[in-house]
Amino acid sequence: MASHRKSRTRSGVRTNSPAVGLTTAALASVTLLSTQSANAAPTEPRPSVEEVQKKVDDLYRQAGGATQQYNKAKEATEKQKRTVGRVLDEVAKRADKLNEARRTLGGFASAQYREGGLGQTAALLFADSPQAYFEQTQMMDRLADRQRGVLADYQAQQAAAAKERAQAAKSLESLTASQAALRTSKENVQKKLGAARALLSRLTAEEQERLAALERKKEEEARRKAEAKAKEEARAKAEAERLREQQQAAEPPSAGTDTGTGTDTSPGTSTGTGTGTGSGTAGGSYATKAAKVLAFARAQIGKPYVWGASGPSSYDCSGLTQAAWREAGVQLPRTTWEQVEAGTRVSTGDLLPGDLVFFYDDISHVGIYIGDGMMIHAPKPGANVREESIYYMPIYGSVRPA
Repeated sequence: MASHRKSRTRSGVRTNSPAVGLTTAALASVTLLSTQSANAAPTEPRPSVEEVQKKVDDLYRQAGGATQQYNKAKEATEKQKRTVGRVLDEVAKRADKLNEARRTLGGFASAQYREGGLGQTAALLFADSPQAYFEQTQMMDRLADRQRGVLADYQAQQAAAAKERAQAAKSLESLTASQAALRTSKENVQKKLGAARALLSRLTAEEQERLAALERKKEEEARRKAEAKAKEEARAKAEAERLREQQQAAEPPSAGTDTGTGTDTSPGTSTGTGTGTGSGTAGGSYATKAAKVLAFARAQIGKPYVWGASGPSSYDCSGLTQAAWREAGVQLPRTTWEQVEAGTRVSTGDLLPGDLVFFYDDISHVGIYIGDGMMIHAPKPGANVREESIYYMPIYGSVRPA
């Protein structure tokens, strides 16, 4: 009986056990994950709030430069459109003249075909009298001269029409190029602003608060510099007034009827004694224009910055300065790059209200100086026209437009 029993294995372990399969799969997974982790690129560190602020400021500056490029391309496109319209009008008028000359020549040709031509001998024979023959001959000569004149005019109109058509084609090519540059500039602005928005959108609430604190600190530093400049300007004004009073006190009264003490409050040393021919006229003229500029600029405070806009409901930086100085009768160019050349360069220490202050090495921003180290400007997307310290951004230089 015992010989029929199957012998048991001593180990008690089955070679096809599920535990062995699970262990093998786990080891393979660990090996695979380890390999993937080793081959994966290292994760970029999250930028600090300070780095985000610097990057966003730089993107806004780049967007400002791209906006000026857009303004330049837009102005060129509008100018080219006007040129194309004018040339096409000239082509249409020339075509009318050409058609008129063609009709006149056609009339002459038809008449000759219908009437035919007689030789001089036959014409003399069939004439009522020799006098009538000579009169008819003179008339025909005049008709021939007129025909030659019409033919010459037709040929001239043809040549002019060909020239104007070539000019129209060239103008259309220039317009196409300007429109392409306009599209490229617009895309560039949108790309820069989109990158700035993307950076800001990834900030946590805490990081946004820290960024706001950094902005407040930057504004406070700029405000302190503006206050220091305001004190310098006040001291300079007080000193100029003291010197003026001393000069007036030292001069004897005029023997004439005109005392000419002068009422010009603009900066200068004019006392106007005697005939009253002081040197304050130019300053007074500029001060009058600047007052109109500042009044206009202050009326725009609170309106939104929109790149490429020049009023009346929104502005970019150079659109605001252009519109403000237009109010004083001065036509400024459209872009900051052109405006910086449209006047007399002045130092920061010699700024007067109404002067234009330009910023950054690429001259991508501009504001209107209002005195005491402050300006009115259209800052950037998402902000409104406002007063701000001129020291909020690195100053490139300043210009007095008139």
